[in-house]
Amino acid sequence: MLTLVNARLIDPETDEARPGGMVIAEGRIQELLTDSTQGRGTGRIVDCDGKWLAPGIIDIGVKIGEPGERHKESFRTAGAAAAAGGVTTMVTRPDTSPAIDTPEGLEFLLRRSVEAGPVRVMPMAALTKGREGAEMTEIGFLMDAGAVAFTDARAVANVRVFQRCLTYAAGLGALIIGHPQDPVLSAGACATSGPFASQLGLPSVSPMAERIGLERDLAIVEMTGARYHADQISTARALPALARAKAAGLAVTAGCSIHHLTLNEFDVGDYRTFFKLTPPLRSEDDRIAMVEAVMAGAIDVIGSFHTPQDEEDKRLPFEEAASGAVGLETLLPAATQLYHAGHLDPTALWRALSLNPARLLGLEAGRLRPGAPADLVLFDPDAPFVLDRATLRSKSKNTPYDLRRMQGRVLATWVGGREIFTRETR
Repeated sequence: MLTLVNARLIDPETDEARPGGMVIAEGRIQELLTDSTQGRGTGRIVDCDGKWLAPGIIDIGVKIGEPGERHKESFRTAGAAAAAGGVTTMVTRPDTSPAIDTPEGLEFLLRRSVEAGPVRVMPMAALTKGREGAEMTEIGFLMDAGAVAFTDARAVANVRVFQRCLTYAAGLGALIIGHPQDPVLSAGACATSGPFASQLGLPSVSPMAERIGLERDLAIVEMTGARYHADQISTARALPALARAKAAGLAVTAGCSIHHLTLNEFDVGDYRTFFKLTPPLRSEDDRIAMVEAVMAGAIDVIGSFHTPQDEEDKRLPFEEAASGAVGLETLLPAATQLYHAGHLDPTALWRALSLNPARLLGLEAGRLRPGAPADLVLFDPDAPFVLDRATLRSKSKNTPYDLRRMQGRVLATWVGGREIFTRETR
């Protein structure tokens, strides 16, 4: 039995931030406490000192290096980073080497995640064999083996193949995660087209490539009736198509990377490859549009899109360097910038970080209610610090927030009522 008292409960389901506490037993929330009932706590009692107590983050789109690239990230190091970042469930991508496209590969991944990691792991499987966009995977068998969604983690260029995949997935109720970028227009690009990219001399892509890719995907969703989630919307030009699809009643949701909510194209000005992402960083107008879309609920999910890359792959000329940034440990402090800037209140923030991902995947987590899993994070939104990438728990240290002044620290994380992280200075 564990009782957490003197907390500020952040409840995205009821849209309330209120003083209180909770009793935890057998891995679940047994009872929510108010100011007047907190004295009834039993078992071990933890004083939260007025800090935020919220559902643990469910992070969709996490890249793990197992199998094939364990030197970049393992389940052990990713789990440690997730726990320190308040992430209690990692929804992992299948773009490993080899790709997770068979039940056997999926079973290996699940076994390794249980052996090595302290947080929950829910794997996505590849939509096409080898992620080559030519032949559909065995979606039904992969669902039976534990796949929660299907994605190639890049656009499927062949429209006919993509249509067949969505038709089959619709019959099984499977969730498809799309990456809405036109693959031909985006090929070789590492910046967003415009005067700044031209000044830097970098190969660039128009934001229209995202709109074209999304419009294509949504047309096939309308044709097939499949469940579809656009993993990274990053431009204002894509939002009207998304709004039309939702208004038409299609089973469509969308996410945005925390990097595209807090950074813009000018951050690549010194050619620092930690800022090389896919899709590339956008204009400030696009960044503001994404923040407003999260505020309005047009963007449902915020994710880290944790993509570890080692020094050898990043210490290259900008055009040649690998894309991606780690984000498990920095997701919540970076997202707190949106709160301190007055864009999102705490419940709206946790709706995008936890409740909406839970709803999308049909999970019980993401809520503060009796009977829900006790997957929780205790967070101090006001604690200042300077991020030193050398202290990150991920094997790879490719964060764009290195040496940035940030505000907001995870103090403790629980999974199933078990404390898996405690900050020493708490």
